[in-house]
Amino acid sequence: MKASTFAAGALALGISAIIGATAGPALAADKLLGVSWQHFREERWKKYDEACMLDQLKKYPEWDYFSTDANASAEKQNADIETLISRGVNALLIVPYSTDAVKPAAQMALANGIPTIGYDIQIEEPGIFYLSFDNAEVGRIQARGVVDVVNKGRFAYIKGSPTMEITEFVWGGQVEVLTPYIEAGDIEIVCELYSDGWLPENAQINMEQCLTANNNNVDAVVASNDGTAGGVVAALASQGLAGNIPVSGQDGDIAALNRIAKGYQTVSAWKNACDLGRAGVDIAVALAEGTPADQIEGASKFCDGPNKLCQDAIELAPVAITRDNLNIVLDAGWISKEELCAGVDAVPETVHGKNPPAGCE
Repeated sequence: MKASTFAAGALALGISAIIGATAGPALAADKLLGVSWQHFREERWKKYDEACMLDQLKKYPEWDYFSTDANASAEKQNADIETLISRGVNALLIVPYSTDAVKPAAQMALANGIPTIGYDIQIEEPGIFYLSFDNAEVGRIQARGVVDVVNKGRFAYIKGSPTMEITEFVWGGQVEVLTPYIEAGDIEIVCELYSDGWLPENAQINMEQCLTANNNNVDAVVASNDGTAGGVVAALASQGLAGNIPVSGQDGDIAALNRIAKGYQTVSAWKNACDLGRAGVDIAVALAEGTPADQIEGASKFCDGPNKLCQDAIELAPVAITRDNLNIVLDAGWISKEELCAGVDAVPETVHGKNPPAGCE
């Protein structure tokens, strides 16, 4: 099976600008799975999600794969989806950059009879299947992980993109955990800032602004993914605060797991993206072969979006990863011991304590 992927400027350069394989073999398959990626700036999308999709497709020899990279552009993503439709994909997975902006293109796919899945991020439109993790639980894991370390003081929310509904699902879980502490007067929220595109550099700017506005008087940071956590830790490090303030994240990025081992990040809500990628392929194939959405194994109704539209959905369970159970991701083959433990010995015990992190003994 050949994998064909548009380069970031493929549309501008023409359809021949394809990397990974020629268009011929990919388009000669009986069935074609299309994937519209928001961007590949977070390591998980290509390293785990896409890699495991390609591996899972080996179970379906009549299927091939064709994907596009929107490069963090809502406009380009809509054009990408139109291209995928014109290429005759038989099923479509969309990782939306903007959940609102992508709706017209997603509706077009449905109108062309293409089973369409909002992958990891909800597209709240009738007829679109929703596949993700329990993102409210992701938020709960993040907030619990932080309050297990510090349950009083001045807290900051460093949120994800304001254009993605998943941001609010995660934040809702965080709020659920922190509200009792806030109402008791134990926790004060001193910053609540969105990070456009979930980009680390935007999160770093947000955290720098938060520290400046509060004279560095911030006791904990509930960051909504590992990319934003990386930006937060960079901002804290510039003030000599990294390792002294608990920081949350999600996804189980390699850099984040290493930060946890070192003591600079407190928790990551690990979402095994391989499980999600494999499920995405299986669901897409089943829908394309005529299985009704409500009869997909494990499907239930998800009705918690902003408009309370009920969609057929599957939500996988995230896992809280802390310094005490890093062996879970190590045993799963998600990360090597060398990657996990790199530089741990050089970090002062005042940051991470005397006991080595699990997996780095």
